[in-house]
Amino acid sequence: MSYGADTTRAEAEAKFGTDEFYASLGRAFLTMCAVIPVLFLIEAIDVGIGSGQLDVAGGIIPHRIAGLDGVLFSPFLHAGWDHLYGNAVPLILVGTFALAGGVRRFIWSTFVIMLVSGLGVWFVGDPNSVVVGASGVIFGYLGLLVTRGLVERSWWNLGVAAFIGLLYWYQIYNILPTDQPVSWQGHLLGLLGGVIAAILFRRKRPKAVAY
Repeated sequence: MSYGADTTRAEAEAKFGTDEFYASLGRAFLTMCAVIPVLFLIEAIDVGIGSGQLDVAGGIIPHRIAGLDGVLFSPFLHAGWDHLYGNAVPLILVGTFALAGGVRRFIWSTFVIMLVSGLGVWFVGDPNSVVVGASGVIFGYLGLLVTRGLVERSWWNLGVAAFIGLLYWYQIYNILPTDQPVSWQGHLLGLLGGVIAAILFRRKRPKAVAY
């Protein structure tokens, strides 16, 4: 398939109301639904071997070299079933719309979000804590959708972000400093990572050519 054909298909998938758009959205939804059982399996293994052992082994431990690998592993770990339940539905929702924008962009955007959020928490987080959970990635996808709507002038992405914001407005305060046992730094930096990813991997609008 030629580059021109790939570009045309990507544009069709990004255009609201086309068959390609709905097909892309459906594939993205099924993919994200398949991710959730994997997270539950990981949590079941963690509980089976002794609750918290995987979290310590794969979580982010700020300021410690031994905890740096958590930048890659921590989004797949959760501090108990309630934590995982709380992240599952938002992850499916925002992940579906982020993935519908293109697989390659989704993969690179996720990597940037994990890097910005994870490294940020490692540098500025509490050295006496172990940080786990997909919340940073979820906030990253939200920042990605909002910024993508702005830089690509996509009313669809802005509408989706506004809809998700209405559903989960009560969670937005989690990007602010708090005494609660949550990593607000990871949430805030994940949001920033999504903004950066949306700018880096934005879909350029075709230029008009005069004849």
